[in-house]
Amino acid sequence: MKVLHSYKVYRPDVDGGIPYVIATLARLTRERIDNRILVARRKGYFRQLVVDGVPVEAVTSFGTLFSTPLAPTFPGMLASRAGSCDILLHHAPFPLADLAMSFIPAKVALIVYWHADIIGFSLLKKLVTPALIRTLRRANRIIVADQSTIDGSELLRSFAHKCSIIPYGTDIDYWSVCSKDEHFAAQQLRQKYPRLILSIGRFVPYKGFSSLLQALKNIDGQLVLVGEGPLDRKLRDLARDLSLSDRVVFAGRLDASEMKAYMHAARVLAFPSITTAEAFGIVQIEAMAAGLPVVNTCLASAVPRIARHEREGLTVPPNNTDTLAEAIRRILDDSSLALRLGAAGQVRARAEYSQDVYAARIRRLYHEVLEQSALQTVPEGRQL
Repeated sequence: MKVLHSYKVYRPDVDGGIPYVIATLARLTRERIDNRILVARRKGYFRQLVVDGVPVEAVTSFGTLFSTPLAPTFPGMLASRAGSCDILLHHAPFPLADLAMSFIPAKVALIVYWHADIIGFSLLKKLVTPALIRTLRRANRIIVADQSTIDGSELLRSFAHKCSIIPYGTDIDYWSVCSKDEHFAAQQLRQKYPRLILSIGRFVPYKGFSSLLQALKNIDGQLVLVGEGPLDRKLRDLARDLSLSDRVVFAGRLDASEMKAYMHAARVLAFPSITTAEAFGIVQIEAMAAGLPVVNTCLASAVPRIARHEREGLTVPPNNTDTLAEAIRRILDDSSLALRLGAAGQVRARAEYSQDVYAARIRRLYHEVLEQSALQTVPEGRQL
């Protein structure tokens, strides 16, 4: 079986989020499936490379506009490459891919992996909505991670009959157990930052890092921000203006092993996202697997349904610095609460979000879609 993944950007240009999901899918299914990836550069010329054993083509991009690569050759390239695959797995949102859907051969099954709606760019959404509707009509199946994704999307509600709910999964064993070197690194970090608050993600507005920095004024603790992005300078300036520079560490982009050491050293994961552009939050699962309590926000998305209030974490209103600070202080100051939430998180992560369950669900869907597609393309008057 040949599966082509399409999205706007991928490793090594960008990590985390949807690129992480694509990498996970490719890794979990590679024994039985020939995965290939077509993306655009964040900015740069066309290149071919192999990432984690998977062939990747990244077309030329002249930068980004409305969080979308300026990659004029992408639609034509996608139409060309899709013809040689069995399944095109379109990771949305990426409007340039939607422009190519009319040219995808009918024999190619289309799965739309709807990670999130387009949020915050009303003009762009208005312009591309007709193309999005054509894609959803063409799709054999639509994957969403949570029922809230369907409920919160005006577009998806009309295609709910095509939707399959498959929560994301991750390598629970990896995040729950440290190697000798990782354990030593975590001990060193714990000694250096005895009340360590960890937060991880791209430095973009919806992640709510500005609110977290504001909340830190009322918390006795040290914050490590892991990530990078367009708000990097603005966040550093805010930390300085709030006189927090001595209590905030901008760790940059870390590899998985380094991030795991921080998770096992930290006392709490702060996940302060402020809009439904944060549709899920895989890092919550990784933190839960590491036994780390979570403070998240009550968004109308899957976010508060992963680490649940008073069960695996604490949930607060988005963009409310007072309640955010209060929840983080509760966990820092109450070791029994932290232990209870952390232990419950480990149980839930393993039961609900293991990569084996995730991979099995995805593979089952692939086969169902191929069977459906074969039936639809049988010439009239013939039987399989």
